[in-house]
Amino acid sequence: MNKMISVAEAIRTRRTVRHYRPDPVPAATLEALLELAMEAPSSWNLQDRSIVVVTEPEGREGLAWATGGQPQPQEAPVLLVFVAETQAWQEDRGDVYDHARRNGAWNEQFIAGFSAASTEFQQGLAERGLLREYAVKDAMIAAAYIMLAATELGLATSPMNGWEEDKVKKVIGIEDRPDLSIALLMSIGYSAEQRRHPGRRAVERTVFRETYPVA
Repeated sequence: MNKMISVAEAIRTRRTVRHYRPDPVPAATLEALLELAMEAPSSWNLQDRSIVVVTEPEGREGLAWATGGQPQPQEAPVLLVFVAETQAWQEDRGDVYDHARRNGAWNEQFIAGFSAASTEFQQGLAERGLLREYAVKDAMIAAAYIMLAATELGLATSPMNGWEEDKVKKVIGIEDRPDLSIALLMSIGYSAEQRRHPGRRAVERTVFRETYPVA
């Protein structure tokens, strides 16, 4: 049993890990992580992000190919692919509203107004070519949730860049879906290396009040 740690401690101790032991991630632990990821907020509660869990050797080999041979897909027992769903706003959201009703969060008047306003907002994004940007943001928030939750559970993660989107989409079977975009890849497993904190710039170097300073 891992010692429970606070969110603040998880933030401070999480490191990006590139090399992993072969030990599998217990199924119950992985399911708990995925459930926590789905608790992440999303614009207009569209929940316009999905996660593809890749654990089989063939899929991991494919992601190693898509990432130019990076070690994480070759060594980590679990790879997560965060998918941004740019057209989720046009789908039936009845289940979202049903959940909100049952939880006592939204009443019928709110749902009617919310539905109309969110549709209008998304139409505006479509006109400005921003649907992908918003969906990717929502997927990234879910990814941040998983990184912190994994740290609490004694797991290591690596949010991955350096992949080719077309190749990743091919590996997970969505190469013919222009409405779907890849937001992030993330490896999960047990660390095979000790990573030291490289440090961060001082808060006063990167946090400003009211306006961004002009040089």
